[in-house]
This record gives sequence, C-alpha cells and structure tokens, in this order.
Amino acid sequence: MDTLIVWPTLAPDQFLPIFIESTLVLVFGVGYAAIITLAKMGYFSRRWMPVGYLFWALQTYFLYDFSVLIQSNHFTTKVLMVTMVAYLFIPHLYFYLITSADKRYEDVEEEVQGRKQ
Repeated sequence: MDTLIVWPTLAPDQFLPIFIESTLVLVFGVGYAAIITLAKMGYFSRRWMPVGYLFWALQTYFLYDFSVLIQSNHFTTKVLMVTMVAYLFIPHLYFYLITSADKRYEDVEEEVQGRKQ
C-alpha cells in the first residue's frame, strides 16, 4: 500500500513574501541575541535592552506570520511560539550561569594562587 502525502501548495506569487519574512526572522533573531549579549557584557548600556526585546517581539511576529504563509498546521505553530518564549529566556539563563560559576570558583582560584606563592 502506497502512502500518499499531501503538501499544501504555495502560490508562486507568495515566494517573495515568504523569503522576506523568513529573512526578517533571522535578522531580528541575531539582532536580539547581539543586543542582549552586548548589553549584559557591558559593551552597550542597559538602556539598549528594550531594543533587544523589541527585536525579539518582531522576530516572534514574523515567525508566526511566516508559519501562516507556508500553511503550517496548528501544532507546528504552537511549537514555534513556545520555542520563541524559550528563546526569550535563554540568553538570561546563560549569563546567570556564567555569573554564578564565576562567583563560585572565584574563592577557589584565590586559594590555589595563595598556595602557589
């Protein structure tokens, strides 16, 4: 028995909007990660962080619109949105873990250097 897979057909006139929106998802995603990372590292002022969150919101909007344009099913769209919420918190978790590790092992480094002298 052959399996029949039915794919939704995309209209040829939808290629450019799909291409532009998928590109904007990437651009805003990189912008969000860069701004939040540079603000947390101290290269940018903390006042830039709302701009990073704006980039995250734009990325989420364009990802949702992109999923509508390519006719994703509801489950896939929900998974994409949950992933975007996780993407909002991942940079913060990363810097929290780095800061906690630095604090934890700062005393150990001082002890080791004190023993070497």
